[in-house]
Amino acid sequence: MNRMKYWILLLFFCSLSINAKEKRDLLINNYSRRYVFDSSVKGLDWIQYPGYHNRHVWNELPPEVRMKTIQEGEKYLGYEWPLILPSMYLEFTRTGDRSIVDYAVSKRLRILQTLCFAELVEGKGRFMDDIINGLFAYCEQTYWGASAHFYLYEYGGSISNPTTILPDDTRPIIDLVVGDVAANLSWIWYLFHNDFDEISPIISDRLKRELKSKVLEPFYQHNDFWWITGWNEGNVNNWTPWCNYNMLTCILLLEDDPQKRLDGIYKIMRSVDLFINAYPNDGGCDEGPSYWDAAVGKLFDYLDLLKKNTQGKVDIFGEEVIKNMGNYICRFYISKGLYYVNFSDAPVQIIHDPMRIYRSGKNIKSPLMESFGTFLEKEFNNENSPLSGHIGDMLANWFDDREKEVEAKEPLISDYYFPDLDVAMARDKEGTDKGFYFAAKGGHNGEGHNHNDVGSFILYYNGEPTLVDVGVGTYTRETFSSDRYKIWTMQSGFHNLPMINGCMQMPGRQFKAQNSKFLKSKDKVIFSTNIAKAYPEEANVKEWVRTYTLQRNKSFEIQDESHLSKYSTKSQLVFMTPLICRDIKSGLLELVGKDFSLQVSYKPSELSLDIETLEMKDNGMKHSWGNYLYRIILNTKRSDETQKLSVNIKPVLSAGRFLTDSESNEIVDIPDNIAYCVQQVERAFKELTPNDKFPPTNKSGTAELEFE
Repeated sequence: MNRMKYWILLLFFCSLSINAKEKRDLLINNYSRRYVFDSSVKGLDWIQYPGYHNRHVWNELPPEVRMKTIQEGEKYLGYEWPLILPSMYLEFTRTGDRSIVDYAVSKRLRILQTLCFAELVEGKGRFMDDIINGLFAYCEQTYWGASAHFYLYEYGGSISNPTTILPDDTRPIIDLVVGDVAANLSWIWYLFHNDFDEISPIISDRLKRELKSKVLEPFYQHNDFWWITGWNEGNVNNWTPWCNYNMLTCILLLEDDPQKRLDGIYKIMRSVDLFINAYPNDGGCDEGPSYWDAAVGKLFDYLDLLKKNTQGKVDIFGEEVIKNMGNYICRFYISKGLYYVNFSDAPVQIIHDPMRIYRSGKNIKSPLMESFGTFLEKEFNNENSPLSGHIGDMLANWFDDREKEVEAKEPLISDYYFPDLDVAMARDKEGTDKGFYFAAKGGHNGEGHNHNDVGSFILYYNGEPTLVDVGVGTYTRETFSSDRYKIWTMQSGFHNLPMINGCMQMPGRQFKAQNSKFLKSKDKVIFSTNIAKAYPEEANVKEWVRTYTLQRNKSFEIQDESHLSKYSTKSQLVFMTPLICRDIKSGLLELVGKDFSLQVSYKPSELSLDIETLEMKDNGMKHSWGNYLYRIILNTKRSDETQKLSVNIKPVLSAGRFLTDSESNEIVDIPDNIAYCVQQVERAFKELTPNDKFPPTNKSGTAELEFE
């Protein structure tokens, strides 16, 4: 791999870093090395989870869970563990495709976990040979991580002279995947090492030796993995809590040397402090809600593990910033157990670990999070699913105490504003997803997993996405490179934003919002921000204040007040939607949802309408949106350097339909029988593809529609 490719990778990681804001050092400032040493339980006595031979506990799991877990394990009886070939790693260098080796590595871990869960539940030794075969396959595998992370071979942060494009057994490195594998193998050693010894003491000895040589010793010896000490004055991202949680797991389960154990624990505390320092007081995660599990969720797993090992004496869950970091996931939640405010690289639907949310809520004493975790568990029927996932997570999910019955409840909060993250959200009515929900952001274009989206917003109606952030497609090498903003999903022109004088926004922390304001009352919520500085000089924009107004239970309005230094070409207001768009008449557009319709009105004297159909070719985008998205473009008609534009969105009234005069903005109810006919026309319309003509006609050219 050449020098430029490595620089590209580093630039990407810098782009998604969280910048340090306040040097709190909550761990090392509150707890000395001596205190941690005295508080830490030596050996394995801190573990409260049932061992393999505690058969009465495993036998008490719900019968359906036991049956499904064993059935999953039986699929891999006699499994032939395939080799991880050098050519799989080379594919990333040659083509940028990391998925081949990533899939092979993740499949290997998933199968080993499945076999272990089946053996734990059944307890008859039937899966033991296959587990041992899997362990030896790992022991003989040079590197447990991802090909995309070979840049870590350049210790000390230098990437100008890469030494290898294949795993090097003389220079072990630790990435996210290595850490995940190591933590799982450490739990397997703990759960089964006595039984392995009855078969052959070589098994446990070999596994422990490989874990120490591939993971623990490299961790002790190096401070130059960037996720340990950060880069550029301590900048970090979700790797820091994630990798350190895995390292603490390995140390607590495997390390026999008291000095190495203490040094390792305290080294991790210093590193995790960097991550906490990087978060603002409002707890906002600029990497987005899809990264909450891998960022704050992993931080909470780590803090919980440290708390358990120190018998509750090292505990910072009561700190306000920690509480805010946890509650963020409830505050970013929209509806249906799946939808969250999805700025940055987040997809439109996210499935979080319900019990991680529950456990996190329990630790910070947040009834909101506890109820939400319980809701998600019931919503996705996790109570009756087979045991799966990482072994440490499974043990915590099933065997950490639940002190009380918790009501299952969605966190359908009325409104919230993150002043540091600069994100606002509100819904029509607290406790229900009926009606409007919107979220909007200010911020800057140097955020973690950044899209150029300063000032953008999303709009939901009845819990369904209406005007959307399209998210991100399948990750490729281009996603993690200096070509990131050539990808259309990253560009402001494909977010709910203006194109100013034909210009889109630019990436970088200097391209930012200014003077954001959030106002709320019982009947109204307003968020406004000046987005002029998010655009390059050639946009010739002095001021562009975008204001979002939610009139609760009535309407949602987007208003743009602009002042250009020079008019170059028409500006455009862009909106992205998955809904069918109907151009009713000049000044009036209809968006047709599953069980609702919305009218979008604007002044035809100021704006003209274009609608583009975007075919989704990327599998990730298809999964999120189906085959098509629609790009609504409202073109400015006047060349004035100062303008005030508005777009108003209202739900359909009366019998489910409306007629509206776009100039007066008055809604006129229509009779039920006409409304019924229009609904039937709409049903036929929804079944059309973009290539079909509407309405369908017979041979004589007259419309021919069948009404039920």
